[in-house]
Amino acid sequence: MVQLLIGHKGSGKTKQMVDMANERVAVSDGSVVFISKNDRLMYDLKHKIRVVCMEDFKHITNGDEYIGFLYGIISSDHDLEVVFIDSILKHADFSIEDVPQFITRLKSISEMYGLEFVVSLSAGMEEIKGVDFTGCNILNK
Repeated sequence: MVQLLIGHKGSGKTKQMVDMANERVAVSDGSVVFISKNDRLMYDLKHKIRVVCMEDFKHITNGDEYIGFLYGIISSDHDLEVVFIDSILKHADFSIEDVPQFITRLKSISEMYGLEFVVSLSAGMEEIKGVDFTGCNILNK
């Protein structure tokens, strides 16, 4: 399943995502990964959550490389249950035009590996065009 937090900057998406990750790791039998732009949130997240800071991976510069990076995370952890991706538009030179294909690919990966993705997007619903939200859960309607 792909869950989305969509809203403009300052609408509380990151705080909600941190709370969700902390709640999830408390009841999870598997691994929880939180991907963010930098390490600013590291101390807000429980220590059992694997925090990945994209500033450490500057060579990932486009959507294909980012998807490959996700496959690397998946292949290195067979107990992975959920991946939180905070502010995807700040990672790997993503633009709003890349979102439809990215969401489609995440849905496919989610189904294939039985994973859940929670992704935040700093944009309004009216800005996100061409996304097939079938199979997605929008958390903050």
